[in-house]
Amino acid sequence: MDALTNLLPELWTATGETLYIVAATLFFGGIGGLIVGLGLYLTRGGSILDNKPIFVVLNVLVNVIRPIPFIIFLAAAQPLARAVTGSGIGNDAIIFTISLAASFAMARIVEQNLLTVTPGVIDAARSVGAGPVRIIFTVLLPEALGPLILGFTFIFVALVDMSAVAGFVGGGGLGNFALQYGYRQYEPVVTWAAVLLIIVLVQLVQFFGNYLARKALRR
Repeated sequence: MDALTNLLPELWTATGETLYIVAATLFFGGIGGLIVGLGLYLTRGGSILDNKPIFVVLNVLVNVIRPIPFIIFLAAAQPLARAVTGSGIGNDAIIFTISLAASFAMARIVEQNLLTVTPGVIDAARSVGAGPVRIIFTVLLPEALGPLILGFTFIFVALVDMSAVAGFVGGGGLGNFALQYGYRQYEPVVTWAAVLLIIVLVQLVQFFGNYLARKALRR
């Protein structure tokens, strides 16, 4: 317990780093996932912008990248992260790599949630002359908003997990804190303090996400 008390400043710093990493990757990965997911939905057969070649390319990319275990993807993407951020380690490189991995995971969730929108709603919008852009922003995304919020909440939990794994390759945050000050120093209390903080963080976000989804579904 004394070890944990002495490490409280480092613990709060690590918590702040985790929040920063997860928020940044949720933003960048969310934008990427939304774009790719919309691309999958819009270009599939019979959809608004039916385009089989583009759909096949996007579908193959998602199917290839999404199943790769993150620790392997982290190592494989390190040269690309170094080229983009100037370093293969550190928080900037971790944010880039997690955002890239999260984009493809989110893309499939976005696509599946958009598929729940009743086709009749889309057909009705098209029948009154609405174009693709108007349908996307006034019909498609609003109709799928509740499920999308739940999907992004689920992804948040995965991002916390990824940020902890990133501690193995020089990333900051609670994962690195637990490894450096808990596991390697044989201080289980320190490790469990990090675990409990992660649990609390995830539960708060899950509760907030469920609340927003309920509000959206009751519109």
